[in-house]
Amino acid sequence: MDWKKLISGSDVRGVAYGDHPTLTPEIARALGCAFARFVAEKNGKTPSQIKIALGRDSRLTGPALLKAAAEGVSSSGAAVDDYGLCTTPAMFMATITPGFEPDGSIMITASHQPMDRNGLKFITAQGGLSSAEVLQLLDTAQALADEPFAIAGAIHERPFLPTYMEQLADRIRKGLGTDVEKPLLGLHVVVDAGNGAGGFYAELMESLGAWIEGSQFLEPDGAFPNHIPNPEDPTAMASITEAVVRAQADLGVIFDADCDRAAVVDADGKSINRNRLIALMAAILLDEKPGQTIVTDSVTSSGLRKFINDWGGEHYRYKRGYRNVIDEAIRLNDEGIDCPLAIETSGHAALRENHFLDDGMYLVTVLIVKAMKLKQQGQTLGSLIADLKEPAESTEIRLGITAEDFREYGRRAIARVMDYANAVATWHIAPDNREGVRISFDLDGGMDNGWFLLRLSVHDPVLPLNCESDIPGGVKTMLKALYDVLDGAEGIDLAPLKKAID
Repeated sequence: MDWKKLISGSDVRGVAYGDHPTLTPEIARALGCAFARFVAEKNGKTPSQIKIALGRDSRLTGPALLKAAAEGVSSSGAAVDDYGLCTTPAMFMATITPGFEPDGSIMITASHQPMDRNGLKFITAQGGLSSAEVLQLLDTAQALADEPFAIAGAIHERPFLPTYMEQLADRIRKGLGTDVEKPLLGLHVVVDAGNGAGGFYAELMESLGAWIEGSQFLEPDGAFPNHIPNPEDPTAMASITEAVVRAQADLGVIFDADCDRAAVVDADGKSINRNRLIALMAAILLDEKPGQTIVTDSVTSSGLRKFINDWGGEHYRYKRGYRNVIDEAIRLNDEGIDCPLAIETSGHAALRENHFLDDGMYLVTVLIVKAMKLKQQGQTLGSLIADLKEPAESTEIRLGITAEDFREYGRRAIARVMDYANAVATWHIAPDNREGVRISFDLDGGMDNGWFLLRLSVHDPVLPLNCESDIPGGVKTMLKALYDVLDGAEGIDLAPLKKAID
């Protein structure tokens, strides 16, 4: 087996449960040893001079994989702090929290993926590792797999979540300008953890005075028996929406399994995720300081751009992939551009005030502060985005790339569309086209009222196609035009596009 096939972006992921696992305790053990050596070398130390922290989400395979990874770290000579159930953002925060400060952290999680999957995320005080660094780890680990392992460094159980909860509580009190014990008295918050690692957020809300009646799926259960913990999943969002309406709450919050992504539901049961979540955060930040730049991924709507501009901000679209968005926001700040937020439509959101860490729970905490202030004024979070123009139609289609060299054939298909757009006056290439090809259209006598984006997937042999129209029937018109251009493109499965048109 080629261990490099386990890479997923900048994480390691694989099937960990069932008869044919691809991510086993043996692989986790070797990766633990490889990561400890990597961190020690990066810090100019020996493994015996460093400490690595490990945590996990609620997945059924989490305890075994954490134990194996901890043994691998220990076999290098490094010390281990076992945080047990934890969140990915908390694993980073530990690296900069006095009294903890491990030299690196490993989080055992596969985020929102099905219950049979699991993975490892590698973190240092500088943030997550790059894809190239993870490939290097996999190479080293595979070479170590046949070497004997023996416990050398000490392994200690030491929970970090209580400290992380205190940090979030401090942010709420600071945001509300108070030091009272229960600053959220009078606010009704429904928490849905999807049986992932985030159930403790309900405890935090209650400790600060909020009413949490109607909260659901707080107990960790790696079988995810109620719904997949994913703020983008329609079933999950329908579940939290029903809970908010049933409880007549002020808002609901929902997390993915490791809590680096989140979404909310307003008092009227309206889901605030994807473009709405970006608009809400932009409104909050721009209300405090107009003129700032909001960095998003490439699939955001044209209505969002208008909304951000109307609030006095600049919308900067960049490549899909949360690390891409975060790194670009950091780069812009380094160049002197005032950029407080990097956010993907998936719910990955990183605030400058929080070390540009993609922390869904911190994001929700900022929203809780705003919700409390708005309630005191007789308003809700949804009132801030009442003017967000949403498309009449939208769709996402995934075109499989059948050629073995899928990246090359994907690039050829994108170039084919780009060449056609350059030759035809009615196809307008977006001026901020930074990924794939984004084309806008003047439909039915209007102007700039429809668009599609065709891009190469970050991880898979797929061309994702996003399409939005401000008028009924516009999506079909654009899809037909695109099909005519791509018809005959070698190595691309156009059947999903044809099905969407028919």
